[in-house]
This record gives sequence, C-alpha cells and structure tokens, in this order.
Amino acid sequence: MLADLVGNALASMDGVKFTYLRACPSCGGPVTGHDLRAKRFAVLLENGKERTIRVSVKRFYCQQCGTLCYADAPFYPDTRLASPVVDLCLLLSQQMPFNRVAQRLRAMGIVVDRGTIRNYASRDFGMIPATELFGLLLPLSLLNLATFNLGLESRPITGAEALAACGFPSAGRAAPQDGGTLKERNQRYDEKEKKERKTEDR
Repeated sequence: MLADLVGNALASMDGVKFTYLRACPSCGGPVTGHDLRAKRFAVLLENGKERTIRVSVKRFYCQQCGTLCYADAPFYPDTRLASPVVDLCLLLSQQMPFNRVAQRLRAMGIVVDRGTIRNYASRDFGMIPATELFGLLLPLSLLNLATFNLGLESRPITGAEALAACGFPSAGRAAPQDGGTLKERNQRYDEKEKKERKTEDR
C-alpha cells in the first residue's frame, strides 16, 4: 500500500514543467527566459529495473546582474533528487541506520544509495513537516503530493500544483547556506548532470 502510494506520487511527476520565476533570487532584478533543462526528480524501481523520473525546469537570465537562475521548483540547493525524496531520506535516517534506510526505500520502490543518504543527513535542511503513517514518520511533502495526485484522476499535475503540494516556496524551510553563490551552485549542478548523462548513455 505504502509503496504504491509513494511510487504513484513520484511517477506522476514525470515530464512536469516548472516555468515560473518572479525575479532574480540574487539581486531581485527582472529575468528573461533562457532555456529548459531536464532535472532528475527521483529514481524508481519498477519490475526490477530502474526508471528515472525527470522534470523540466526553465532557466532564466537576469537582465540586471547577468546570473542564470532556475524557475521555482521543489529542489534543495546542491541535491540531485527532489525535495520529497530528500525529506523522506532525512526522516528515515532519524529512525534507522543509513543502510537500513536504503533498504527501506528500495522496498518502497525508490533507489537512493547509502552515501547519498548519509550526505543528506549531514546537512541542515531545516524542519521537515511530517506525520506518522504505517508506523513510519513520513514527510508531508510526499504525502501531499500523493494525496493531490489521487484527486486529479486522469489529468496530469502542473508545476504550480506540485510546488504547492511540496510546500514550495516557503520561507519556513530556508535553503542551506553552505553551497556558495547561486551561480556556483547552478554550475555544480549542471556539471553533475552532464556526468550522470554520460554514465547513463554507456
């Protein structure tokens, strides 16, 4: 039951587009559209095979400071998976060792390695709203996404709806401050994505 709920919620995000940014997050200046980039949302295990769920996030160019910045999307800085998955990793790592977290996630149909879980657990993402379900403390970001998805029937979820379900943007869940400037974080993310695509293509 839990595996189906979580798997369906994450799978529903495949192909969702995030295209809104009010202003440059660095200087507050006006932005113009630049391009659309694919970002990994989650990796699911389906019938013994890994399936990457990707979303598209629009990049913008700031007319004032020249920074390339991403549209509002449910990702923490310097993470390669979406916030609901990160939230789940963090909450489970508070309840059990990292190797058991990886096993529990795999039983739910989510693929995250132990090193990534340890990395997330070592960082401060602020308080994660959660509730207990099926004997586990689970993030509201993931449960809201699952609940929201159930009410859509055959219509796909939109970027704005996904943001609302995941609790973004929210001043109460500030991003970590250890990732350098916005431009540096974006460059690091782009480099990681290029390396991963090369590995996947082999």
